[in-house]
Amino acid sequence: MLNLKFTQPRCRRNAKSKIQNRIRWFSCAFVITTCLIPTILPRPVLGAERLTLSYGLLERSVPVKSLEDYARTGKIDDELAAYFQYAPKERLEQIKQILLTPIPLNVVQVSQFLYTPIGERLLENLATVIEGETQATGLYGIRAALILAAAEPEGLTLLNVLRKFPSSRLSINLARALQLANLAQSFLNQTQQAIALIQKEANQEVTTASPENISNTINLLQPGSYQWQKQTINLNDRSRSRTYPADIYLPQASQPRPIIVISHGLGSDRTSFIYLAEYLASYGFVVAVPEHPGSNAQQLQALLSGRAANITSPREFIDRPLDVRYLLDELTRRSQSEPAFRGRLNLEQVGVIGQSFGGYTALALAGAPINFSQIQQSCPPPQDTLNVSLLLQCLTAELPLPEEYDLSDSRIKAAIAINPINSIVLGKDSLSQIKIPVMIISSSNDTAAPALPEQIQPFTWLTTANKYLALISGGTHFSTIAESPNSVIPVPEQVIGPNPALAQRYVNFLSLPFFQSYVANQPSYLVYLNADYINRISQQPLPLSLVRSLNLNSDNTSQLQIVSGKK
Repeated sequence: MLNLKFTQPRCRRNAKSKIQNRIRWFSCAFVITTCLIPTILPRPVLGAERLTLSYGLLERSVPVKSLEDYARTGKIDDELAAYFQYAPKERLEQIKQILLTPIPLNVVQVSQFLYTPIGERLLENLATVIEGETQATGLYGIRAALILAAAEPEGLTLLNVLRKFPSSRLSINLARALQLANLAQSFLNQTQQAIALIQKEANQEVTTASPENISNTINLLQPGSYQWQKQTINLNDRSRSRTYPADIYLPQASQPRPIIVISHGLGSDRTSFIYLAEYLASYGFVVAVPEHPGSNAQQLQALLSGRAANITSPREFIDRPLDVRYLLDELTRRSQSEPAFRGRLNLEQVGVIGQSFGGYTALALAGAPINFSQIQQSCPPPQDTLNVSLLLQCLTAELPLPEEYDLSDSRIKAAIAINPINSIVLGKDSLSQIKIPVMIISSSNDTAAPALPEQIQPFTWLTTANKYLALISGGTHFSTIAESPNSVIPVPEQVIGPNPALAQRYVNFLSLPFFQSYVANQPSYLVYLNADYINRISQQPLPLSLVRSLNLNSDNTSQLQIVSGKK
């Protein structure tokens, strides 16, 4: 059982006098705050002329010019020396990078995002830490500074935001910042303990698993023997006034082949998992990859160019699963009427795999209904939440409340959800209704859909007999996504994480035997779905673990709800 405890980061206080203690405290707090805030939101704002650190009645300030000189020249003047003497060298270098690193967003893109409901909510959160001369200056000043800084020739950097902030004084509320630091540390501690538990459970499954002869297994690193062709079809669901394309990968085979549907994530497109589509097609699966028009790269481009008002619509939580259902209906029709598809599709053997928003899509199709009762209880999420995916999930609170949205599809026999968002929009009551085999793939360093509340705990809610949890330690939300030629915003390497090619090979490793076993009805592939085999293929810097069960006690659940932002 996992025992999760709260811990608090502490500054070391070894000075002999109260004055030295106070200086050391503020110095430590300055370094903590400067390094902490960028992990809460994309980029912070420090101030206009002086940065003031306040904690109750205590205040200390440092000139912004001193920070700028340090960032550009490495010079530490007397003002900064009082703070920096206590900071490790790696922290000082990190501060320099934070001040100068540009963000690849232009003024229109920044403006459009910050005026969306999600953007405004993030600004509200940041304004609780960063304060201008008036309360209004905080939120609106941050937004104005970000927009004006993005218009500068150097682009959107922290120093440019600093210059554009419409206030001569900017204060960081250390009490609030350290409160968030406490929360972040507790969240991190719990995640690390959960990861350790998964790794321990995986090791136990290795030692207790029945001996399997894996000496004659197939090398899953290599593509299969099937030749295939890709064909793009256009779908028009008149009942929803929704038109969208889908790529169909057709293996050359004499008999109808099982079908796998891939659902991309928010802001991605149908090229995001092209590596997986080609790989599965080479093993004889028909692969169908729809483009979800209301939540794809084109929608993100429309938002950032001023042609759309929101990142996505609440209706996408309904339309995405219906996109897949209509695609399967269309493939059924074409298999009966078009020579290119006749006799090549087995519509009774279908699997679905999705990432992030696509992970939700896969779970909804698998039989988990939208949990409006949970949504009403948990939305809007508390301001302290560290789970930014809740802002997206809570869009469903705006949906009309019918008697039922029927989003499942009985043709689907197994589902894989990679980095899914589901803790509120589905929750325990919905996930427990899934009856088919499910695999959840999680990344330990996922900050968009955090592993503990969005994948690890939801895995324990599954009651289906065949369930798997795969953990990529060191992976991020973007590790398994292939670079798309239609990408709107380049994803920095530090956000993608180390060795994405290895993470993508893991997706191939896991998907093929899972779908062969539970969609194509070839149980011989189950030999690949045990902890022993996964342990053999696991590599640094992204070790892979696989478990089929996990226990979290009630205390764990209570504390997890606090740090994930549930009410």
